[in-house]
Amino acid sequence: MGIYIPTTMADHWLKLLICVIALSNTKVNVRASEMVNITLLSNAVEKGAVCLDGSPAGYHYAKGYGDGANSWMIYLPGGGWCGRKQSCIDRVKYSPMLSSTKNITQETFGAILSPNKTSNPDFYNWNRVFIRYCDGSSFMGDVKKVDPETNLHKRGSRIFTAVIDELLSKGLKNAKNAMLTGNSAGGLATILNCDRFRALVPNANTVKCVSDSGFFIHAKNLPNAAGRERTFARVVHFHRISKFLPKSCTSRMKPGLCFFPENLVADIKTPLFLLNSDFDKFQIQVNLKPHPVDNPGWVNCTRNITTCTPPQLQIIKDFRNTFLETVKGLGNNPSRGLFINSCYIHDFLYLMGRYNSQDSPKLHNKAIGDWYFNRSSVRLIDTKIDYPLDCKIGSGNFV
Repeated sequence: MGIYIPTTMADHWLKLLICVIALSNTKVNVRASEMVNITLLSNAVEKGAVCLDGSPAGYHYAKGYGDGANSWMIYLPGGGWCGRKQSCIDRVKYSPMLSSTKNITQETFGAILSPNKTSNPDFYNWNRVFIRYCDGSSFMGDVKKVDPETNLHKRGSRIFTAVIDELLSKGLKNAKNAMLTGNSAGGLATILNCDRFRALVPNANTVKCVSDSGFFIHAKNLPNAAGRERTFARVVHFHRISKFLPKSCTSRMKPGLCFFPENLVADIKTPLFLLNSDFDKFQIQVNLKPHPVDNPGWVNCTRNITTCTPPQLQIIKDFRNTFLETVKGLGNNPSRGLFINSCYIHDFLYLMGRYNSQDSPKLHNKAIGDWYFNRSSVRLIDTKIDYPLDCKIGSGNFV
């Protein structure tokens, strides 16, 4: 069964098949990336814009030039969430890269942040900013009080606002083009903060948002639906996020449910692009747990699809069908872009081999660039491949 979605008024209902297949791993030329130093946010402590451990928020900034001097890309990286005291304590203790700016000096700018004109022709000379993700709430939390016992600071929303404010003074206020983008938890943050970002850069001519692998579905009909609901409910409660969620959603349902993009996207006014796999590997491995949880072989199955039993594979296919139905349920918005493929992958934009491989679709040309600059409407959905594809794109380990 396929999904039919209108693209433009000139186009009739159109069904587009995108089958993403790469033949081999691709080596990335070092010149396709650059190392960018960290900038610690000025007066971060005074502003309360600090990481979980209380260290100042930070970002990496590569200045634009030429015809990209007044164009800005803000990138929000992924890294999951912490929704309880102990999980946030553990995040600080065991995942310092996701909870602190201490000992962080540089970040690699590749793929959509690449300075290489050949591999990244639409955005290579933009002002490119990578904001450190160190709050565990998709840049949404804001709790003023700090627990003296744990010293946990829950200030994701303040980090986002304070960094954008500082960037405004560095030229963002003069932006003609601006894009908010991110992957995984950062992709969700992109959706959640999209209209907020637009409001912070009111003078820009074109402001759009691109979410990579951030469309986490509730999937009420699939195993562990209650677990998925609890996960987001805890994050929203622990970081006091309810006040930042759209009233159009919280007036209809519990705040935790408003962390699921399917309940938010229809109300977002800023043009939004959704890049995702309908066989999202993270969601299948982590969020989709058959009953009982210790289902024999499930972990091995999700790590290596060829080992799945027919019932296990059917659960994975059911996820794909539910994902497509959820996308279909968003309705038609002519400003929205879609690129939904069937690769068994999570995250596309931050690894060069996935963003732009000789043997894979060049997302910046076929989708994101065309959509952002209105060269064409982009609503591409794989509706025929009903088996997770082993797309060997890029040289990194797949998540």
